[in-house]
Amino acid sequence: MPEGAVSGINEATMSAIEGLALARLAKLKTESGNKDDPDAEWKTIPAIFGLPVETDTVQLARSPYATWMLAMIIVAASIAALSDLSGFIANYGFIPAEAFRHGGATWLTSFFLHGGIIHLLGNLYFLLIFGDNVEDHLGKWRYALLILTATLVGDAVHFMEGPNSTIPCVGASGGISGVIMFYALKFPPARLSFLWRGGRYYSSYSWFYDWVQIPAWFAIVLWVGLQLIFVGSQLSGFTNVAATAHLGGAIAGFVMWIIWRNHASG
Repeated sequence: MPEGAVSGINEATMSAIEGLALARLAKLKTESGNKDDPDAEWKTIPAIFGLPVETDTVQLARSPYATWMLAMIIVAASIAALSDLSGFIANYGFIPAEAFRHGGATWLTSFFLHGGIIHLLGNLYFLLIFGDNVEDHLGKWRYALLILTATLVGDAVHFMEGPNSTIPCVGASGGISGVIMFYALKFPPARLSFLWRGGRYYSSYSWFYDWVQIPAWFAIVLWVGLQLIFVGSQLSGFTNVAATAHLGGAIAGFVMWIIWRNHASG
């Protein structure tokens, strides 16, 4: 989003809009009694922005310290880079045409940088929501290896798609894509809920909201299909989103699931 695109909306107005939306959703939930509603009220907030939420949270056997630590490092690095974002991205982003500059370190440093706050928050959300369950199952070292492998494979696929590209690629999406794929394959019956417009008619403002619940395995099928569409747009030059890195990370997650699918949690 171009800088200043929402300059006409101050914080008070945004808070009021969000408050009204939450109140509306709470009212709809009370009226509908929908069995697909998530199990915590706070989950309506990310759902408002189109993000999936876990309907039934799986009880963790241990605290996901590795996920929390990784999230904190990503936040620290991304915020520090905001002081000179374009400079940091140019120096430490992954550029296919210069894939081995800094001794190849950009294959990893690019993981910790993000193009802006929205990019950062989106990746953090998916890491925290899905990473805790995957870490709980694999343990911190296998989990770290999964993310590292998915990140490197994502960069490799992105490189193969356009080895002469001079556009820097940044973000944790490749590694997190591997986590998402592993989650969907390891916990296929897990349920994800989305807020869907088009369920019921409630007012003259045409607010149509309902919770739609789908299993994780179906969500990953939809996600892969969406990434394939984005790859087409990427190859056509209509977007700079590195969907190839997402698919590369997902492929790594699939392979790691095959290797560790019978691994006993503990």
